[in-house]
Amino acid sequence: MAENHAKKLLTIPEAHQVLQKIDVEKADQIQKRTLDFTAKFAKATPEDAKKLRKELETECGLSEEEAVEVVNVMPKSIEELRTFTSGWRKLLPTETLEKILKILR
Repeated sequence: MAENHAKKLLTIPEAHQVLQKIDVEKADQIQKRTLDFTAKFAKATPEDAKKLRKELETECGLSEEEAVEVVNVMPKSIEELRTFTSGWRKLLPTETLEKILKILR
């Protein structure tokens, strides 16, 4: 019988918080590498990441996936934001991009 694992989207800071709870002595190589990665690349505290995510979803109409992506990257300019939002299946107006950047600041 297959195990049923619920999937939950996490930002890098949130993933780091979860991984910090594991016993590093008993962790496998992937868990150790992931912990190291999340420590290096988390750009906010887990609490701030959760707050930013919710704000981006409610105030800018981003999906959960899009909000997680934005929080993980923390773009600093419209150009940077456009670079990776161009892969999304919707075009965001400049006003929305500006609002996203304002929230991230």
